[in-house]
Amino acid sequence: MDETILWATAVVDRRAALDKREEKCRARVRKLGILVVDASSVGAEQGNESVNQSVANIQAQERVRKISSDLRREIIDLGGAENIIELHMKNKKIKNKAAASKGLMDVPVGLIEPEEFLKAAALGNMEVVEKFLEDEGDPNTCDEFRKTALHRAALENHAKIVEKLLDKGADINFKDRLDCRAVHWACRGGSLSALKVLQDRGADINVRDKLLSSPLHVATRTGHSDVVQHLLANGININAKDWEGDTALHDAVRLNRYKIVKLLILAGADMQIKNAEGITATEQVKQWQFDTKETLEKLEQMREVGLA
Repeated sequence: MDETILWATAVVDRRAALDKREEKCRARVRKLGILVVDASSVGAEQGNESVNQSVANIQAQERVRKISSDLRREIIDLGGAENIIELHMKNKKIKNKAAASKGLMDVPVGLIEPEEFLKAAALGNMEVVEKFLEDEGDPNTCDEFRKTALHRAALENHAKIVEKLLDKGADINFKDRLDCRAVHWACRGGSLSALKVLQDRGADINVRDKLLSSPLHVATRTGHSDVVQHLLANGININAKDWEGDTALHDAVRLNRYKIVKLLILAGADMQIKNAEGITATEQVKQWQFDTKETLEKLEQMREVGLA
């Protein structure tokens, strides 16, 4: 394997591991109730003893809160155990009635309005979608942003509705106001099943929107690594540039999509392509090395005060 690829993947793995470790430390800090704005500010504290004492005080306050008179008063105000049980039973009956009413409302009656049809496609309500289409409704009905039922169903991964709409004549290449097509929306939602249906029906995975973003750009930005992997396996242009000259690899590094960075590099993404600012993905990864050093220093400071 090329040395550059080995170096880049090693940096990615190191950075991902450090971010995971740092997040665990921050989660522990939040759990203890201590707000750490910056690890460097820890040095201004009066040492480990004051920090540990603050933690002990917070934990003691939490124990008191759990058995406070306020909590007991809340129970008394509810009228005791009998009232609590009665209230629970009433709530259960209300929920059952609501569920029954919802079941009746799900049965489409009368003419389906376009807005209702679009909403049903997003929610996966096949009955309403079928009723609209059976009543000769236009499958390419769209909203003010030119977003169709196919776009909505693709975004939410309702593969069966995608199939139904295509069977009834929905335009697979219909563009919204930003020239996004159904494949863009499927990638935005991480909707792998819907994407496969669209591909089986002839959708081009190398199409671009108004910003020249390909479905690979979209899946990368939204962090759907499984969709990225699928697109790569199906021959998408891995080095396509958007209007800012960024490839999917530029986006992945900028957004810290570690898994996707590795997928792209191992699939042969060109790390030397320059974007409109003249920056390559290699230079971005080098910046990660610098950031990694800073992260290590912060973690060491947190470890010294018992927070890591």
